[in-house]
Amino acid sequence: MRDLNDICDECKGEDESVTQNLILIGFKLCKSCRISKTIFPI
Repeated sequence: MRDLNDICDECKGEDESVTQNLILIGFKLCKSCRISKTIFPI
């Protein structure tokens, strides 16, 4: 349960999409960080 705290690993912001992305892609990223990693994968 400690991992399901809705805090993004990249920007350290709290967002409800973090848990959804953890289940879908396996990374704790918020919606905006996931989009930026998709566009700029470096």
